[in-house]
This record gives sequence, structure tokens and C-alpha cells, in this order.
Amino acid sequence: MTSQQLPSIYSDAGGLTQYCTNSKDFCPSQSFTPQRNMRKITPRFKYTSYEKSKPKENPEENKKWAIPVNITSPCDDFYKRIPNPAFKWPFELDVFQKQAVLRLEAHDSVFVAAHTSAGKTVVAEYAIALSQKHMTRTIYTSPIKALSNQKFRDFKNTFGDVGLLTGDVQLSPESSCLIMTTEILRSMLYNGSEVIRDLEWVIFDEVHYINDAERGVVWEEVLIMLPDHVSIILLSATVPNALEFSEWIGRIKKRHIYVISTMKRPVPLEHYLYTGNSTKTQKEMFLLVDAAGNFLTKGYYAAVDAKKERTSKHAQSFGTKNTSQNTSDRAVWLTLLHFLFQRQQTPVVAFTFSRTRCDENARSLDSMDLTTSIEKAEIHSFFQKSLSRLRGGDRQLPQILLMRDLLKRGIAVHHSGILPILKEVIEMLFSRGLVKVLFATETFAMGVNMPARTVVFDSIRKHDGTGFRNLLPGEYIQMAGRAGRRGLDATGTVIILCKAGVHEMADLHVMMLGKPTILQSQFRLTYTMILNLLRVEALRVTDMMRRSFSESHRDTQAQEKRISQLKQTLSSLPPLDTEGQLSDLMPYYRTVTELRTTTDALQRAILESVNGLKALSMGRVVVVNNKQHLNALGVILQVSNDSVNRTFTALIICEKGNEEGGGKSNDSAAFPHLYNTALFIPEGPCSHTVQKLKLQDISAITVKTLKVIPDRIIDNYNKRQQPRFRHDPPGQAISTATQELLRLAEANPSGIATLDPVNDLQLKSVDVVEGSMRLRVLQESLRDFNCIHSPTFAEQVRVLCRKELDTLLFLVSDQSLSLLPEYHQRIKVLQSLQYVDSSGAVQLKGRVACQISSHELLLTELLFENVLSPLAPEESAALLSCLVFTQNTQGIDRVLSVAQRIGELQRDCGIPQTAEEFVGQFKFGLTEVVYCWARGMPFAEIALLTDVQEGTVVRCIQRLDEVLKEVRQAARIVGDSVLGSKMERASLAIRRDIVFTASLYTH
Repeated sequence: MTSQQLPSIYSDAGGLTQYCTNSKDFCPSQSFTPQRNMRKITPRFKYTSYEKSKPKENPEENKKWAIPVNITSPCDDFYKRIPNPAFKWPFELDVFQKQAVLRLEAHDSVFVAAHTSAGKTVVAEYAIALSQKHMTRTIYTSPIKALSNQKFRDFKNTFGDVGLLTGDVQLSPESSCLIMTTEILRSMLYNGSEVIRDLEWVIFDEVHYINDAERGVVWEEVLIMLPDHVSIILLSATVPNALEFSEWIGRIKKRHIYVISTMKRPVPLEHYLYTGNSTKTQKEMFLLVDAAGNFLTKGYYAAVDAKKERTSKHAQSFGTKNTSQNTSDRAVWLTLLHFLFQRQQTPVVAFTFSRTRCDENARSLDSMDLTTSIEKAEIHSFFQKSLSRLRGGDRQLPQILLMRDLLKRGIAVHHSGILPILKEVIEMLFSRGLVKVLFATETFAMGVNMPARTVVFDSIRKHDGTGFRNLLPGEYIQMAGRAGRRGLDATGTVIILCKAGVHEMADLHVMMLGKPTILQSQFRLTYTMILNLLRVEALRVTDMMRRSFSESHRDTQAQEKRISQLKQTLSSLPPLDTEGQLSDLMPYYRTVTELRTTTDALQRAILESVNGLKALSMGRVVVVNNKQHLNALGVILQVSNDSVNRTFTALIICEKGNEEGGGKSNDSAAFPHLYNTALFIPEGPCSHTVQKLKLQDISAITVKTLKVIPDRIIDNYNKRQQPRFRHDPPGQAISTATQELLRLAEANPSGIATLDPVNDLQLKSVDVVEGSMRLRVLQESLRDFNCIHSPTFAEQVRVLCRKELDTLLFLVSDQSLSLLPEYHQRIKVLQSLQYVDSSGAVQLKGRVACQISSHELLLTELLFENVLSPLAPEESAALLSCLVFTQNTQGIDRVLSVAQRIGELQRDCGIPQTAEEFVGQFKFGLTEVVYCWARGMPFAEIALLTDVQEGTVVRCIQRLDEVLKEVRQAARIVGDSVLGSKMERASLAIRRDIVFTASLYTH
């Protein structure tokens, strides 16, 4: 942009915003020198006026809500634009961070996608500082409770006025910055909490969690329900479709979302393969992907050779292989860790995709000691201090004693089976650099910001609940990204162990350099959502479905626009005359529509088949029909490589003067080529054009082929498109091909023989065979219609408008929502259980179910059937444990029979889940454990009652406490004070000792 263009900027506010959104997003490029002009504009730019003066409708822009921010140009005038920032850091910000801060200052919403450790937290911190300056509130949500606790500690140290709300903890809930899990924010929105009133920012951390099948829907609900005055900050790992996702949020929130994504890592990674397993081979580490991201096949083959040589030697010396897997595993770990320790590459995080393997690996390193005596003392005192709040008996739990021994030698384990308090001790020691080797499962890589020097993958296959598979690129990047500590390491080291053999090169390539998983909607209907929305007047359930990310492909604005156009067109046309010759117009239209869809389906089948693509190769003569050509012959010159939107470059004959498509275009709405197979023969001299055709432009593949010289034809044609060669005669190659095509057309005026998909192309699938038979029938029937002979036949355009209008009206209506049938089924279930009445008003049972976040139907039914009343507090706690325990016991039969009843009712109402599946989700494996715990048995004894790991038991009891709270609230609504106080007693009975020790992060 030069100074000459500036005056136009002043002319109108619309132009100004145009400049602001399109220039390199607020960072003027170097050529934009005159600083004084910059200053002249600034006063006009207040974010309020900017909100109002939306950019003028650019036809090509069509209201894009997501605006990508260019982060390549440096942000030189940052300090000039923000002379006194709300928050200052001890380090210089990266460009992407400065861009985000500028956006926040302008009160815009941002989506920041960057690798872990790139410094996304800076954005969150600035927002919190801004809201403290503005005396408003910020809510920071995270998907994991452990992450919430950590953020609470970090932000509390920085800002002081910070509160924490998770399922079981509430610390200073009136603070200006609240940290909570997404579920808590959802219930605040449903219950109209007053926190929302003075809320300025909501920060969603780890947004890629929206892909989580179980909980992803919560993010969508929250994003849809947030009021308009709240600005949104989304922080995510790198995702390929950040723009599309932001576009969706922008559209439902009617505000721009600035997308800042950076692929840069502050500490670049180097990926190695490791094949060593003994002192002799300990240096066998091969670089596979260098810091610049190049895949080195040399390193791969070197690793394969090293491994091969060893196996052959091994077989010679020991006959067959007889070493057990376990000893060799231990040898690999000892060798590798020894090697890394020598090279000062600790701390190491070793990702292992099974909890038992984590434990075994750690235990097998009994001979290894990685800490100095000073470090041992520090670890000891920290460990004792952290566990001082536990009861004496709890401090002697086997897991705690085992971990104490490991920790002193600098080794630790981190997974969901470890007691929460131990996990926190381990995290804190790790971030101080006292844990040298941490065996962890994937959860450690989620958000917990604890970088290491080196990351090791024990294997690249994991079990995802259904079966074993390779790691996805997104998962690999998330975990590998833990390597490399900013400011400490020049590069991070990632090592993949090759224990059994070297992994396939293709698998490694995809995993290391593939695209991360795209954000996909996991939106689904839940009874709680339906009941809450029926209770809250502001939003209908259908609105929630329509705004969900799964329906984001619906571009309602464009459709509404087209609807009004069509209505206008229809009103201007003369009334429809369906008398006489035109009496069969509607059936004709239906036939044509069916013919069209059948043809399309066949075309697709042909193109997806090997033989079809072979037929559509260079030299094949085809029949072309599109806006410009009607049954014109063409010959294929080139086929594009892109398999998604394949295009065919073809030479097509046409009338002189219609080369550009400027002549009389056949109105594609009338599809005359469907009933008229006569080939196009030019009336005057024959001309030609070279065009890229899409699949749908080719209406038939003929049996003929021509010898052509594609390069010559295309070059000659392109040359004659330039003004000075415009009048040259066509080259030899072109004239020959044009003459050939014309001769073919003149020889077969009424139509030319085409390749039959079944007989010629050998496509034998049922769809194709049935489709081509149906096609013949339809084509025959077209000849018998009278309307095509009517002079006013063109009137059928109106019918088409009418039809298109109906289709669009359907698409815009609720009827086209993909989840609508399920919504009706769920309402039917709720009506037959009397949660809502026939008009959709929420009844008492419905109000109770609203209080309950999971298994709402089962719990409400148990309440209303008085199943819990006769039980003692500890018995009711034990019984309800089936709702929170996820692994495979007097009232159990009652629970199961209620579950069976709900399951059968759901199936009768059409929900595709069998009663067995519904009942199967309640597992009674921990009932005895919970019963004994509620009666006061110490944790050490309880741990012996079950083979479930301690950490899992603790988590289960913590979640049970939340269920008891919900039942207590529900009992109050029903007015059953006895049950309410019983639940309170049950809750008190289980809230004790190690299960409910406060998090170390919150102290």
C-alpha cells in the first residue's frame, strides 16, 4: 500500500475496516512508510465503531468470519501501539504472541494454534490482566482437572485474585479470574449464574479436545450458549482446519475470529531410531528426521542394517532365539538410559501405552541410581512434606512406599492408576528436574506443561479401546513435543525404540510428518441437554442442533439469499399453463430429475473405477454437455493427477463465435440433451476451443479414440489466445483433430455409440447394473412425453425454480437437521417417563433430572421408585458406585431392572441402542470397596479387596461424591428431606483421608 492510495481510506469507515482487516493484519508492511498518515487514521479506529462498520459486502468475500493473521511480517510498531500494556513479561514476545495481544487490545476473539511450549499461555495471561484492568471477569476452562489445578497455581502466583471450581473443589469463587472444567461452565450457563453477567473473556485451553467422543459435545454446547458480549480465546495444538472451525464459531457468534497459527517450535526436534540393547551396541542411535523436518532414509536403512546384523549373529551363536521378551526389554532400557545419562540428555519422559508396562519398566531398573546425595535429600524432604497431611496408615500404602524408593533414585511413574497426590508430587519433582526418568502414559502429554530434554517412545502402537493401531500424527506430535526445554536445550531429542524390529518406513513417515487430526464435531443429544433447553426459554433444542459444528456445512445465509431471488423470479413469470400439450409437465420433470441423479451416480461409479479412468485417457472422444456446449464432441488431451477434483483438458468443437461461451448458452435448467441425443453439428464454419472439463461435463464416453498430440494442441491454442497471435490460423495438429471430430459428428448425427459401464467397462457391482438398467428405461420413457413438443416448453424453467425453492426451504428448515429424528425419539422417551408433558413443558421428574449430569434417567427413576430410601447411607453409596466405575454385586437387581426398563423404552422409541448395551454400562465391580470405605475401613485394607489400581479407586470415589451431591439436590427438589440428609451422611462417610486430600497445587 503506498501513500498515493491513502486518501481512499479516509473516505468511509467501511473502507477503513477493509484496510484494517486485509492489510497484513495491523502490522503495516515495509512499503507503507508515511508514519504520519498512520497517526491520522488511528483516532478513527476505536474497536466499537469497527464492530458497527462491518466491511461492505464484497461479492468474493461473502462475510468470512475467520480472518487468518499473517505472522511472517515482524510487528515493529508493537510498543508504539500499546505504550502501556496491561501485562509485561521478562522476555521479548514472539510475533504470533504480539499479534494476539494486539487483537485482545482491540477486544477481538482469537484462535491460537501452536505447538505445546510455543507460549500460548501468554495470550491467556494477557486476557486475565486486561480483565483485571477493566474490572471484569475471565473464565479459564480446561479439559482435565489436573491441568486446572496446575493453572490455578501458576495464575495465582502471577495474578493473586484467582479462584478454582472443579467437581469437588471450590476455592474463592468470587475472584476476577475463575479456573474451571468445561462441564462446570456448561452448568453455569444452563442455570443462568450471575458470574456470566460481568464476564469479558472465556479462554478455552486444549480446544482440540472437542474431538473427544465422550466429552467433545460439552465444548460445542458452551460455545453455542455463551452470550454475545463475551469474547472468546481458543488455544489449541496445531490443527489443519483451524480456519474452518473458527469460521463456524464466528458465524454462530456473529463476530470475527482472528486465526493465528504458527508451526514454529521454539526448540526444534530431532527424531532418532534406537536399536541398542547392550554396552557394545549402546551407541546405535540413528537420526531419522532432522531439526529442519527432513526425513532421512539413510538413517532408516542404517537402523535396519544394525538390527539385521545382530539377529543373524544372535541366531548363529545361540541356535534359536530363546531370550524372554522381558529380559531383553530391560536390557534395552538399561542400555538406553545409561547412554542418555552419559550424554547428559536427562530428564527423559518415556511414553508407554500400558499402565502395567509403565510399572514393570520402572521396577526393572532396580540397579539404576541417577541422583546425587544432595538431590536425594531434597527429594526426601519434599516427599515427606507433601505427604505430611496424610493419615499415618495412608503413608504406608504399598504404592507410596514403592514410589518413594523409585523417586530417590530419580525414577518415577505417572498414569491414571497412581494416587492423585503422588502424581502431583511426581509432577512437581519432575519440573524441578529431580526426576530423571519418568515412565508415563499418554495423559501426561495432555496440557501438563512439563517439558523434558528427551522423549522416548516405548512403542508406536497403542490400544484405543477397540484394538491396536499406530499412533496418529496428532498424538505423536503432542507427545514428542514434550522434548526440548525453552531456554535450556538447543534441540529436543525424540527416540523411538526398535525392540522387535524396525517399524515400516511408511508408517514412521506418516506418523512423524503426517497432518494432525482435524477438529471434528462430536455433537450428540443428551437428555440433560434437552431438559435444560426445554426449561430455559432462550434457546430451542433445534437451535442448538442447527448451530452445532456438525451442521456447520449449512450456509443458511447464502440459502436465504437464493430463496429471495427465486421468489422474485417466480413472481415475474406468467402463470403456469398445464393444459393441453403441457399436461404431463410435472411427471416429465420428475423423470428428468431421477434421470439426472441416476446419471450422476453412474458417472461417479465409472470415474472411481480403474477401467473407467483407463477409458477416459488421452485421445478418447467424449460427448460434452455444460452451460456452453450441447452434445458437442470433444477429445481428451490431458488428465489431471488430482484424484479428488479430477479435471480433463479437452479440445471441443463449437460454432464460430462461441469459443468463449459468449454465444447463446443452452439453459442448463432445461437439460435438452436428456431427451435429445442428436450430436452438435455447427451451422456455419466449425471452430474449436480447449477447456478443462469436470466429470459432470462429460455426459458420455464414446467407443472412438483419435490420435492426438496434446502438447502441440495446447501450446498452439494458448499461443493464439494472446492478442497479437489472435488471427493466426490454427496449427496442423489442431485442424486435423477438429476435422476428425466434425467428421464423426456428421457420420452419426442422431447419436454416437458409447461405452456401456456393465458390458464394456466390466463394472459388475449391483448399484451400477441396476443404475444402467434404470437409465435405459428412463431414457426410453422421455420420448413419449407431449410437453417437449409444446412451443411454450421453456416454461418448465418455472417448475424448476419452484422445485429448487422447495428444496432450499427444506434445507433451511429444522426438518433437514441430521439429528432431528433422534431428538423426536428422545422426547418420546421423556414423555413416556413423564419428564415432560405432551406440550414439552418440563415436569417435576424432568426438573430433578436437570440436576444430574450423567445417567440422569436411571438416577431419577431410582429416586422416584424409592430404591435408595430403605438403604443405609453406606449401602446407598456402594450401590451408586456402578454409575462412576468403568471396569467389570441387595439393590443391584433393582438398579438393573430399572436400567432394563429404560433401555427397552429407548429401543421402542427408536433409539438405536439395545437394552443390553444400556444396562451393560453399569458395572458393580467396586460396590464392596465403596461399602467398606464408607464404613470407615482404612485405604490400605481396601486396596487389598480389589485388583483395581489405587488411583482408579480414588478417582471413582471422588466422582461418586459428585453423584451423591446431585442426588441430594434432587431429593430437595422432590421434598424428600430424609433421603437428602442420608445422602449428606453418605457423602461425609466417603469424604476422608487420602481420597480427599487437597491438591498440592492449590495450597
